[in-house]
Amino acid sequence: MYIPAHFAETRPEELHRIIREHPLGMLVTHGDTGLDADHIPFEFDGGTGAHGALMAHVARANMLWQRCPTGTPVMVMFRGAEAYISPSWYPSKHETHRQVPTWNYEVVHAYGTLTVHDDERFVRRVVAQLTRRHEAAESKPWKMGDSEPEFINNMLRNIVGIEIAITSLVGKAKLSQNREVRDRLNAADTLDARGHTAIAQAMRNPG
Repeated sequence: MYIPAHFAETRPEELHRIIREHPLGMLVTHGDTGLDADHIPFEFDGGTGAHGALMAHVARANMLWQRCPTGTPVMVMFRGAEAYISPSWYPSKHETHRQVPTWNYEVVHAYGTLTVHDDERFVRRVVAQLTRRHEAAESKPWKMGDSEPEFINNMLRNIVGIEIAITSLVGKAKLSQNREVRDRLNAADTLDARGHTAIAQAMRNPG
């Protein structure tokens, strides 16, 4: 990933935030048949290892866990807030007419080693963790105990757990840091007015 110095995001807390707030990762693998990508919601554990770990599950019918056995090096991409930026939103454009369109975004690449967990205990734990996190905002959160045990057991038999021990995290936050402050802030205000509040807030405080 090309990262100019002014767009580099190295703060661990920000890298972790992007992963937690945007947990649908793109798992990129390379095997005998070439490159492939799977879109999977991950649970991030920042307390495991030097850089944390990612846990998830895939359908048993998904050949990923057989194509990529334990020990396979992988990359997971997490894309955070993003939006198109019009040059018309920069006050300086109307003075110099020397601005062009661009796209602002936050992204994290997590590199690591894959472990396959084809066991019910691991899978049940991952499903419980994912459920607790993503049902937390519901007035009556769904839990596995809401369903008949045999139904849940059958569902768990049809998925396989995966864990990625993260070896490095690489982040990029392209937030108009290379523009005049007035241009960056006016673009942020324009995005905010159009409902893109997350990327607008990031642009106001690029770190």
